[in-house]
Amino acid sequence: MAAGRRRGRAALAEPARAKVKKVSRDAAPVVPVAGPQDVGPPKVGPRNGEPHDDDTLPDRAYRLIEELIVTLALPPETILSEQSLAQRLGIGRTPIREALQRLARDGLVVILPRRGILVSQINLKTQMRLLEVRRELDRLMARGAAERATPEEIAKFSRLARDMRIASDRADDITFMRLDRALNELVSQAARNEFAARAMGLMHGLSRRFWYQHYREAGDLPLSARLHANLAEAIARRNADAAGKASDRLIDYIESFARKTIET
Repeated sequence: MAAGRRRGRAALAEPARAKVKKVSRDAAPVVPVAGPQDVGPPKVGPRNGEPHDDDTLPDRAYRLIEELIVTLALPPETILSEQSLAQRLGIGRTPIREALQRLARDGLVVILPRRGILVSQINLKTQMRLLEVRRELDRLMARGAAERATPEEIAKFSRLARDMRIASDRADDITFMRLDRALNELVSQAARNEFAARAMGLMHGLSRRFWYQHYREAGDLPLSARLHANLAEAIARRNADAAGKASDRLIDYIESFARKTIET
């Protein structure tokens, strides 16, 4: 029994087979993963990181692992295993497997059959192509949210705008990241366009990770938080034109930020 517990404390990443060059121990650093108590709330809610009452185990697993990847606690090319993730996060292997499949669809991990699960690389060219699509979809979704949000959702947009400004004043990166995810989810919900929402879900995690990797050298966290707050406020006023313009200004900043990473 004691030996089993010791094995349960092993590092998160497991070595891939030696014959697989790109997922070898040298190419993919082993990074221990923090337990749930160390990575904050399991799901970002519409306010400030509060979990939802209807959170499922796959949802919880997805959000815990996604946050670890986005905040680079699990760096690119880290090899993961379902068993070690399940032990570390206190969640069964089936929800972990479902979460990893979602993360693979989001482009944050690569599943290599019979070989391993790899945290995907960060690539500037990929990020710039992603932003071309994001500009159009973000504008569409922002305008739709301003036109279709329910009164309850409008109140949530107002609270998010307030909390974003607080995060801006405090230069609080982790809170900002969680609020950013909450805003993305709320816009997708309020826009009432399931097709655009699916496409957006494939891009926001990659964008947050790219931003988190570089913002200390090339970013402006307070400005980014204010631009997000402006977007939330425009939607809360039900002003579709202002929401579309606020979305474009936000993407302008994100594109400028991405280009600056080349210089740093």
